[in-house]
Amino acid sequence: MQTNFSPEQLLDPAVNEAEKILRKCVHCGFCTATCPTYVTLGNELDSPRGRIYLIKDMLENGRDADEEIVRHVDRCLSCLSCMSTCPSGVNYMHLVDHARAHIEKTYQRPLMNRITRGILAKILPYPARFRLALRMARFGRPLAPLFDKFDALKPYAAMLRLAPSEIAPKSTLEPVKPQQIRGRVAILNGCAQPVLKPGINEATLRLLARFNIEVVMPKGEGCCGSLVHHMGREEEALQQARHNVDVWTREIEAGGLDAIIITASGCGTTIKDYGYMLRLDAQYAEKAARVSALAKDVTEYLVTLELPKPESPKALSVAYHSACSMQHGQKITRQPKDLLVQAGFEVREPLEGHLCCGSAGTYNIMQPEIAAKLRTRKVGNIEATGAALIATGNIGCMTQIAGGTGLPIVHTVELLDWAYGGPKPVELSALAA
Repeated sequence: MQTNFSPEQLLDPAVNEAEKILRKCVHCGFCTATCPTYVTLGNELDSPRGRIYLIKDMLENGRDADEEIVRHVDRCLSCLSCMSTCPSGVNYMHLVDHARAHIEKTYQRPLMNRITRGILAKILPYPARFRLALRMARFGRPLAPLFDKFDALKPYAAMLRLAPSEIAPKSTLEPVKPQQIRGRVAILNGCAQPVLKPGINEATLRLLARFNIEVVMPKGEGCCGSLVHHMGREEEALQQARHNVDVWTREIEAGGLDAIIITASGCGTTIKDYGYMLRLDAQYAEKAARVSALAKDVTEYLVTLELPKPESPKALSVAYHSACSMQHGQKITRQPKDLLVQAGFEVREPLEGHLCCGSAGTYNIMQPEIAAKLRTRKVGNIEATGAALIATGNIGCMTQIAGGTGLPIVHTVELLDWAYGGPKPVELSALAA
């Protein structure tokens, strides 16, 4: 793609990087075939190629964002399916991230939209606040149909429907240091996941201990920053990234780490990008790159351990849903399925596995209609496999898909923990195996 940025514009490192990304695009349109919003809406401007044109025009002309570009960029899920398809290596992720930051700086959203986005940014990344919000949601749930009648309140209706009817108690499980240490890792505790489903990290702790891996949980670690990062709140995201880099750097220097284990693939995509996000920060660039290099999805790490065959394999059929942040963001495709097969499960892959379920961080809150269509399509493909249950590696996908199906859905690591001697996931209590 030909660009016409001025020398002065290219002095801005972010614009300079955007220009390099834009020049790689050859207009081929392969991305349109795998873009969930284009497939759903049929509008060229709701495809990666269309958004690239809008972003190019905005940045090249040095103008503020307007209502049209905000509408189409907001509809982007950041599923990154386009990056898996693109033959030219266009880094759409970094381009749309820059566009969102530009929008945040130059466009004044409607008041209710600003309030809603602000509430999400100040509640979801903080477990105590999030837990309190979920408790309050049970009283507001009857209001969801009323909120649906007003466009500005539809996100609140979506929040109320997504909120679980019961809140899991806080986890009390602590890492146990094995007698024979095979490796040493830190685990990301996370923010929303330990509130919605603490059993995921509990299963991870049990499983790793069983294979003689020492797990540390550094105090002070916080949200990975992905939520505010995808809202364009760039400085907030960088502050959260710097904080975590400091926490993990202290642990690396104190006792060394073989990996930083992540059980929410959305977080993994962002943490693996810390090196890029902080590349211009002289104080953090090197440390952030080291943290990014150590970040591993739990399945990505487990395959390096050469696990034995389980004594009591579980002969159940599992529909594996590959989260977008797993398959497109981190390029992890085989490891979770290979581990499940090794553990005795029969893995079935749904059609259109590359398409997003509609979760995408806060997308199912801010764009509930599109998210609902994507969920219906995803659930239809999953149920068509005839599998007894669903496994995935991202809490957002679990919450989204569970709202559209009666099939039990669990995290991949929960099934692995069960197969290797851990407790049976409570969601599977009705299943025979």
